[in-house]
Amino acid sequence: MTTPETDLWAGFDEQAAEAVTGPVWDEPVPLAPHRALPAFPVDSLPDWLADMVTAVAEETQTPADLAGCLALSVIATAAGGRATVCVRGRWREPVNLYTAVALDPGNRKSAVFALMTEPLMAAEKTLVELSGPARAEAETTARLAKAAADKAAAKAANAEPGLRDQLTAEAVELAQAAEDIKVPCKPQLVADDVTPENLATLLAEQEGRISVLSPEGGIFDIIAGRYSGTPNMEVFLKGHAGDMVRVNRQGRDAQHIEHPAVTMGLAVQPEVLESIGQIKGADGRGLLARFLYAQPESLVGRRNLTPDLIPDHVADTYTQRLGGLALAMAGWTDPAVLTLTPEADQVMLAYQKVTESRIGKGGSLAGIVKWASKRDGAVARIAGLLHLATHPDHGWTRPIEAATLAAATRLGDYFTVHAQHVFDSMGADPAQEAAHQVLTHLTDARLTGFTKRDLFRGLPRGDFPAIADLDPALALLEEHGWIRQQPQPPRSGRGGRPP
Repeated sequence: MTTPETDLWAGFDEQAAEAVTGPVWDEPVPLAPHRALPAFPVDSLPDWLADMVTAVAEETQTPADLAGCLALSVIATAAGGRATVCVRGRWREPVNLYTAVALDPGNRKSAVFALMTEPLMAAEKTLVELSGPARAEAETTARLAKAAADKAAAKAANAEPGLRDQLTAEAVELAQAAEDIKVPCKPQLVADDVTPENLATLLAEQEGRISVLSPEGGIFDIIAGRYSGTPNMEVFLKGHAGDMVRVNRQGRDAQHIEHPAVTMGLAVQPEVLESIGQIKGADGRGLLARFLYAQPESLVGRRNLTPDLIPDHVADTYTQRLGGLALAMAGWTDPAVLTLTPEADQVMLAYQKVTESRIGKGGSLAGIVKWASKRDGAVARIAGLLHLATHPDHGWTRPIEAATLAAATRLGDYFTVHAQHVFDSMGADPAQEAAHQVLTHLTDARLTGFTKRDLFRGLPRGDFPAIADLDPALALLEEHGWIRQQPQPPRSGRGGRPP
């Protein structure tokens, strides 16, 4: 294997070097690069939200990326469908987001979700209680109206011919009045394991907005066709963009949602992110480009077993601010329009210019051009969310400031690097990651030679269940010039397996 020590022999002639170190090695061909992934910029969040993210990450001993991405998703749940950002002219962005964090099992994802979403569940319960009288009144009115219509219809049916036309007209009028009475559904902010058909129904019932928050990635299986056998992503595509959804099913009333707003905050295993790239149409139709990805480094194996707990004042402030925002915006029917100050508009324009310069042929974002083409819109959405989180009581009465837009661009840069990494993984040779792992192990151990069996014993058994699982990685490393096989020693003549 090539090592840094090889350079010590640069002054020798080739014969002398080979006499001491063996055959001279050519410069190895680099494997696909491993990107240095940035940590989540917690300080880009408003103080009360940053404090909660930091405290949750500390108590659960998880990367701040998980709580940070979920913080954006819960704010989007509270405000999604109730606000839009007017960037410039007719360009408007709704403030719902799709986020997906990749972490292996055992990283306490469920604990983080519970802590970050609890105020939303409390707000949802409050909305149900507040809507109780109105729902009861509507149900009673609808029941009485239907009974009156049925009674009028029966009376018309039994009327004398001279009165039948008049009574029939009255019965029809009462039936139409009963039909026009709409009984509100129980408010719901968050769903989990939901099919595309049920999601459309929820959007219709919840006045165009719903959120899918889950510490698992089962929603991707549903999109891929777990129940239908074929991929069904239409409502997820339109629910992100805010495009009209119209659903007609046999035997059911048509569903029409003018401006749907779906928010998704998911935590999945890394293998799930790699597999969603294989869903038919997911890339071509732009589903993959709609997600903001994060793949932080796990803390498992080096966690503090006696961490600081979340301070009460941090949790209380988080509950009050998030719940207050959800309740304040629940009553909006027409979305609040958030505008930019002239200075914020200049920050946005500068960021757009950077994006545009990098998505062309040969640019650093050309490899993820579909995702990068939505980057500026994502930054505008994040800016709207940060603005509402900064001013949860009256954010809709004032424009988004330059500092808030600048904080959103920092988050945009963070998600850009992670997106590049995730899309690299989606298109990578499956042996690439294994080769990186083997090479890191050999380098850390500073080995100049090894047997395959010794290597197998030194690597995590869960990553390489059988010794044969090493073959693709070793072949790739040998092909790139990082390792080479030593000549086999002569056979002893006694038979048995080769050494």
